[in-house]
Amino acid sequence: VQLVESGGGMVQPGGSLRLSCAASGFTFSSYHMSWVRQTPGKGPEWVSFINTGGGSTNYADSVKGRFTISRDNAKNTLHLQMSSLKPEDTALYYCARGSVSTGGYDYWGQGTQVTVSS
Repeated sequence: VQLVESGGGMVQPGGSLRLSCAASGFTFSSYHMSWVRQTPGKGPEWVSFINTGGGSTNYADSVKGRFTISRDNAKNTLHLQMSSLKPEDTALYYCARGSVSTGGYDYWGQGTQVTVSS
């Protein structure tokens, strides 16, 4: 199993970024996926969820209305479109595979850094 995030960077407040997660080594379309973020000194914060088919999504209140999760099962890719970015969105963003057995996450990528600063 491999999850590789990309698309992070530095952006000014109010700007946009699109994160991607390339999945390999498993049947991507069979797993729910999530984005999770972490800042130094804090625990992981769940950001967004998408089900296997992409028809059901959910968002943390802190990002609702600004972020959009999507997936392309034909290309084994997960995305997170982030708009109206705020300094508090600064974090290392991970894509995570949903665990069938525990309901948590069983695999994570290495993360991509998002920094929102003027």
